[in-house]
Amino acid sequence: MPEAAAPTHGIHDPEPASRWEDAYLGGNGRHGVLVHGRTHDEAVVVTHHDLVRPDPASGVEPPLLAPRLAEVQDHLLAGRQAAATAAFGGDWEPRHVQAFHPAFAVRIRRPGAAEAAGYRRSLDFRTGVAAAEWREADGWWRSECFVSRADDAVVQLLTAPTGSALDAEITLDTRLPGAPAELRAAVRSVYRPAEIPAAEPRPRDSALLRLRARYPGSETGYRGATRIVAPGGTVRCDGPRVHVTGARQLLLLTRTVRGPVSDPAGRLGRLDVGMYALPDDHEELLERHLAEHAAAYDRVELDLGADPADRERPVAELLERQRADPANLQLALLESLFAAGRYHLLSASGHRPPRLCGLWTGDWDTAWGGAFTTNANLNLQLAGAAATGLPEASLALAALVRDQLPDWRTNARRLYGTRGVVAPAHTDGTNGLQYHFNHSWAHHLWTAGADWLLHPLLEHAETNGDTALLTGEVLPALVEVAAFYEDFLTRTGPDGRLAIVPSYSPENHPVDPATGVPLPGAAAVNATMDIAAARHALTAAADLADEHGAAPAARTAGWRALADRLPPYAVNPDGALAEWAWPGHRDAYDHRHVSHLYPVWPLDEIAADTTPELAGAARTALLLRGAENHSGHGHLHRALAAARLDDAGLATCQLAHLLVRDFFFRSLMSSHYPGREVFNADVAHALPGVLTEMLVRSRPARAGRPAALTLLPALPAALPHGRLTGVRTRFGAVVEELAWSPERVSVALRPARPGRLELRVVPAPGKDPVLLAAAAGEVLRYTVGL
Repeated sequence: MPEAAAPTHGIHDPEPASRWEDAYLGGNGRHGVLVHGRTHDEAVVVTHHDLVRPDPASGVEPPLLAPRLAEVQDHLLAGRQAAATAAFGGDWEPRHVQAFHPAFAVRIRRPGAAEAAGYRRSLDFRTGVAAAEWREADGWWRSECFVSRADDAVVQLLTAPTGSALDAEITLDTRLPGAPAELRAAVRSVYRPAEIPAAEPRPRDSALLRLRARYPGSETGYRGATRIVAPGGTVRCDGPRVHVTGARQLLLLTRTVRGPVSDPAGRLGRLDVGMYALPDDHEELLERHLAEHAAAYDRVELDLGADPADRERPVAELLERQRADPANLQLALLESLFAAGRYHLLSASGHRPPRLCGLWTGDWDTAWGGAFTTNANLNLQLAGAAATGLPEASLALAALVRDQLPDWRTNARRLYGTRGVVAPAHTDGTNGLQYHFNHSWAHHLWTAGADWLLHPLLEHAETNGDTALLTGEVLPALVEVAAFYEDFLTRTGPDGRLAIVPSYSPENHPVDPATGVPLPGAAAVNATMDIAAARHALTAAADLADEHGAAPAARTAGWRALADRLPPYAVNPDGALAEWAWPGHRDAYDHRHVSHLYPVWPLDEIAADTTPELAGAARTALLLRGAENHSGHGHLHRALAAARLDDAGLATCQLAHLLVRDFFFRSLMSSHYPGREVFNADVAHALPGVLTEMLVRSRPARAGRPAALTLLPALPAALPHGRLTGVRTRFGAVVEELAWSPERVSVALRPARPGRLELRVVPAPGKDPVLLAAAAGEVLRYTVGL
């Protein structure tokens, strides 16, 4: 690999953000910020995972449809799809999730400031600091903002030039785009809240801004508090504003919290007190934050040998160069996208995993309510969490599942009359009830969700050796999924195999084989994703329960027997893996989802080296699949599946769509559609997972087979050199370094436990996998010439 400087860990821009989508982002998994970087009228938008608009329908249980289930199953097995759809929830009004929204903007106005020159804003991924520097008549100014992972607060610092002082006006502004006109909000300033004892006379350089907001027609609202410290200056409280004069610096500490407005002694009332428990020293706050944030960010790095000059270009220039020359992959851009994706995923994960919009919005009209869409998007965003060393994201998903399991049980009981759990396809994070009732978007028929959402937690446990989470939470949840299938899988098809009915393949309709016309509703039989989820849940629950003594042997044997009775995957007349293994359903190819490739990614049930015929059918399914509206998650899902199938060309093609179709804002956050139409985190968060799958694939030891590590399974031809460090494997080892060039591939691996390892290097033609003995804690090195 050519000698070059290390990749940069940040981006920069010669202009402030002119719209919130281009603002630089920060977060600690609870609070988030959008930093515009303006010099005279800065607006830092504050968000929080808990901020969702209340809806009286939230928490309403789904309808009791279980008594209709047998009738619905009869209709579907007889081909009466419209009647089945009408009978099963067709008359229940859909409920919508509570929409995620921004809290307010912390505004710093400097009305008399001189004209700025030499402007540059930057975002440092290692520190999480979004900064801006510019020159005025009296010298260089600097503003900084980060969200402390240690102290759960937004920290802002504005520094005047040496020998100068700053004058500013600070307020909290709720008048953000889309804010309801009926939102009742009030801001007032105080020198020191009465409930905070004064150990000394009121300082001249400190004050507090308090915001109270009440949602329209609700007793719920949220509060904000910004503590203002102005060393060397004087503060003056003026109703909803604080005026600062003559300060060397301006330090702002901000939090927000949601809750009942009539509970002043509760969470809302404690907000102000908490602000005064924080240190007022910026360096101390930053040091405490870096101990957590930088340690997580530094675990993994990708170096593609980009030109050092390109690494120094503004991100807008890199994006434009890629758009102008789609055939020439901008290596510096790809390095930055990998680093930014991990940074943004880390920043959005903690209290909750990332929403559709991550942790950020500058608009109250957030697309799809800014919720967690679980049928594809959430898992795609977490595709690289385990491998790229971000257990924070996986554990955030675990917290969401933990909180919602009781509601999943309610879904199973009321919709299907079973024990166990059924996960929803859409949630705002406050509950896990199934609301999505619709003929065309029949997510209440989707039973694969629990297994789909638990799989990233299995990968986390395999990767990190998190036995406590595995045995304490994941295994019990899998046992409940198995219990659901014990009760639900009671019907059979013409071949005597179990039939999964009703069934649903998100978000597609089967086509009538006789007419070629899409069937009138989405209710179906034997969706491939449902088959894969049932088989995996039953088998995984049995294997883990046997290993940890969590269920009687007779019961685990019953789960395996039930899994053996499930239908096999079908190959359609076109030679493609069918989306529905049922004779009455034909594939509809032009669709953004590829849910039927669940057995390929992430399950590894279908793979080129273990099931070559099915792998070929899966590849044909990918080739025949249209792009529909080019939604980013569709290209991501296809790329992940292609990488699992060792298809470098197909994986690269999907990656290219994401790079050349203008998906990325100047923040390197992404859009749902090409052309930067809808702010959405899928592409940004999943891209590191896609690249990692193309470079490293691992499998744990299974059924007497050793653990397996595949190097460069889908290496793009445009990446002839590279170095990847710190990747985690599903058998508990860390790839301390993977380096490749046209001449050789080398790997340094540190296993966490002893065992045998099957190592395969895909670009080494004619070379069979090698079997290596791994010793715990010792670095295993291997090099192969190409």
